[in-house]
Amino acid sequence: MNVWTELPFARNLRDRRFQALAAALLLAGLAMVAPPLPLTRSGVSVLAVVDITGSMNVRDYTRDGRPASRLDIAKAALRTLLPELPCGSRLALALFTERRPFLLFAPIEVCADFAPLDGAIAGLDWRMAWEGDSRIASGLHRAITMAGELDTDLLFITDGQETPPLPANGIPPFEGMPGAVRGLIVGAGGYSLAPIPKFNDRGRETGFYAESEVQQENRFGPPPADAESREGYNPRNAPFGGAAARGEEHLSSVREPHLKALAAQTGLAYAHLDGPDLRAPLLAAATPRPLPGRLDPRPFLGAAALALVLASFLAGALRARLTPFTPSRTS
Repeated sequence: MNVWTELPFARNLRDRRFQALAAALLLAGLAMVAPPLPLTRSGVSVLAVVDITGSMNVRDYTRDGRPASRLDIAKAALRTLLPELPCGSRLALALFTERRPFLLFAPIEVCADFAPLDGAIAGLDWRMAWEGDSRIASGLHRAITMAGELDTDLLFITDGQETPPLPANGIPPFEGMPGAVRGLIVGAGGYSLAPIPKFNDRGRETGFYAESEVQQENRFGPPPADAESREGYNPRNAPFGGAAARGEEHLSSVREPHLKALAAQTGLAYAHLDGPDLRAPLLAAATPRPLPGRLDPRPFLGAAALALVLASFLAGALRARLTPFTPSRTS
């Protein structure tokens, strides 16, 4: 007979409940002294440029069962993106109108400065625009230059509607190196033409723009190929024809072919803004940047200790409940 195995202490060592409680005590002790572990994550550094021109007020989205403007959805998508980025990522914010972006602030960390970032995005408004024009190609080219100077990737959100329309010779040349700055052009808006809201000097909506109130053709530069067939054409005095231009520039839709052409010209990726999810297309287009960080194991160790304690007590209670009751016999 092995005397050691018959001792009460030795029998306790073989008890599963005792073993679980001992392991829980050990894990709790480790949770008090364990240091953080070094960790490297992949993050991004992005300059987000938001188009705030008049066509971004078109309400061709739906949010919470109500019509929503393109600008509202763009802001919601950015605010949803912020908490989805890993800590250590940086975001700069700029707004676009006329022909250039205006930088609101340089890149800041998305976790430590979440509140001011979220507040700045929520505060974007079309009333911040200083001009009514919307020269998308020129604004994109300058935004790429700005992103290069900030050492960030680019996220450019716009519906792509050029105001005034592009001249007959098309997109202006890109003077940079395609692909030198990585990033994503996001096309905002529906595919069907919709009216553009009009506002008075006090910012109150007064209706929609009519055809006669919007420039329908850009008559700077060389005339289009069909100019000679137009009524009133004169190569010197009326190279674009004698009649007023007709068109649909007072209506708006996402100009996806134009934005895809700009993406091909500049080496950027393109995605349509279908909802609030920008994380997947942005991470696919942006440059992965290693971010030094730390992983605190203490919450995991404490949770494991608590789970073992609960499991030991629950197992004892369950065993007592399942053990059949045997009445004692009296002689």
